[in-house]
Amino acid sequence: MADAKKKEEPTKPTPEEKLAAAEAEVDALVRNGLKALDEFEKLDQKQVDHIVAKASVAALNKHLVLAKMAVEETGRGLVEDKATKNIFACEHVTNYLAGQKTVGIIREDDVLGIDEIAEPVGVVAGVTPVTNPTSTAIFKSLIALKTRCPIIFGFHPGAQNCSVAAAKIVRDAAIEAGAPENCIQWIEHPSIEATGALMKHDGVATILATGGPGMVKAAYSSGKPALGVGAGNAPAYVDKNVDVVRAANDLILSKHFDYGMICATEQAIIADKAIYAPLVKELKRRKAYFVNDEEKAKLEQYMFGCTAYSGQTPKLNSVVPGKSPQYIAKAAGFEIPADATILAAECKEVGENEPLTMEKLAPVQAVLKSDNKEQGFEMCEAMLKHGAGHTAAIHTNDQALVREYGQRMHACRIIWNSPSSLGGVGDIYNAIAPSLTLGCGSYGGNSVSGNVQAVNLLNIKRIARRNNNMQWFKIPAKTYFEPNAIKYLRDMYGIERAVIVCDKVMEQLGVVDKIIDQLRARSNRVTFRIIDYVEPEPSVETVERGAAMMRDEFEPDTIIAVGGGSPMDASKIMWLLYEHPEISFSDVREKFFDIRKRAFKIPPLGKKAKLVCIPTSSGTGSEVTPFAVITDHKTGYKYPITDYA
Repeated sequence: MADAKKKEEPTKPTPEEKLAAAEAEVDALVRNGLKALDEFEKLDQKQVDHIVAKASVAALNKHLVLAKMAVEETGRGLVEDKATKNIFACEHVTNYLAGQKTVGIIREDDVLGIDEIAEPVGVVAGVTPVTNPTSTAIFKSLIALKTRCPIIFGFHPGAQNCSVAAAKIVRDAAIEAGAPENCIQWIEHPSIEATGALMKHDGVATILATGGPGMVKAAYSSGKPALGVGAGNAPAYVDKNVDVVRAANDLILSKHFDYGMICATEQAIIADKAIYAPLVKELKRRKAYFVNDEEKAKLEQYMFGCTAYSGQTPKLNSVVPGKSPQYIAKAAGFEIPADATILAAECKEVGENEPLTMEKLAPVQAVLKSDNKEQGFEMCEAMLKHGAGHTAAIHTNDQALVREYGQRMHACRIIWNSPSSLGGVGDIYNAIAPSLTLGCGSYGGNSVSGNVQAVNLLNIKRIARRNNNMQWFKIPAKTYFEPNAIKYLRDMYGIERAVIVCDKVMEQLGVVDKIIDQLRARSNRVTFRIIDYVEPEPSVETVERGAAMMRDEFEPDTIIAVGGGSPMDASKIMWLLYEHPEISFSDVREKFFDIRKRAFKIPPLGKKAKLVCIPTSSGTGSEVTPFAVITDHKTGYKYPITDYA
């Protein structure tokens, strides 16, 4: 009887059964998503913009309800700040999207003959974190709607209910406004297996992943294009040339916001010793609680499982992110005032020896003193080794210092004189694109370095018209062609030091003497030199010799070429090498396919001297063309040289 009455224990599904169930659920979602993709392609820009507007307003209407749900379900963060993030996702993001073309022909350039056509990338897998569940769900849903991409979410199991509520609000409003029925979907039974199956499904075009390092790595390892983001460990350098009151206010505001759960939040303040004491004073005035040595050790042990200089590898306690400073202090074994805004701990160095300098996503701030700018920058660089590519902040009134900091830090967002958390997401304190998915570039192993936006969910097709290359015809600015035109040398502006380039024949025929007579007839005294060794096929050695004389001995302001094509050709290259001694003839002679796009470009001429060409025969026309022919006797080759210069 006892055996008959005994209730059988339900059998737990095997790993294989769990995977099969997950794959079946995901397969159905993706099939629905592909149908929605077909329906999306029937919508025009006006309809899409109407859908986005209605969906954002619907989510905005429930921003506080969703914030309360997120805090209740996750036990993390502040309701008022999560409400702010929800508003940001609805308001700032939608405002940024307004006016952006994402449907059909988005750009026409009749001159260049390029038309751009935008199409959705396809079905998107959206992975969201426990730290910003509702705001991220809203953000990703809106940029997916804007680009006509059906999105399927794999929500964090610890925030499933609030995330579903957010997605459902956006979905229902979108459908009512004309979006396809399955424009926004989600996995009903979250699991690692289900999220993995979603990311690897053949019908999924790309992955939009926001989460921990493990999830992001899985997204990039799925074999699909992924827009994943990396971990942050943002340093905040405070220069001696700073408004200390404003800096302290920004640092507290940022670290306290949603209890430090935005990944762009400062994880350590590194302050110049000149303002360290006044900065600490201002932080304390804003209710930052600075722990003593005993409390610091307790805090380290609770948060990271080891104390400073213990030789152990710190590992963050997963309970800590998003908890209040009072909760963290009590859990660590000490009490702090009820009005304390953040916990602050003075540290000696950056790295694993000081666990509190690692990423925390909690209202706990490491504070360090630097002896000078260089040491401060080195500390910031060390911080970024544990959060490469994400964000770095700087507080200073010195713009040159900001640029130096930006060039040195391996961070894709450099936040200047503003709270890093709200500065990193963009559009509140700066002109960075508003986003809740922040790329870290190759520094952080990401495919994107900016704030992810709608444009990242578009395929851009380009129609390229056949263009004929622009035709051009170049002649000197002035051409004198009457008999005895050389008389204009008497009045030509700016001749004081002239070099006459010719061959021996021109001297023997008295042509050079005529040129000299005109120069002597000028109202000003003209000093001149003669280069009379140009051969019929001018060589590399000749032009280099002439240029060296001009450059090292004479420095003319006018080069007068007289004779046939050879003196003209030689003069042009002498002119070039005189004005630009850094140029090598071996570069000048290189071949090109298109003169407009040649690898070597001849720089502009005329800063040191002008060139005057006086032909004595009708031959090559070198006097009115941009061509010159120079012979390299070592190789026996003639090199035709030309450029727009």
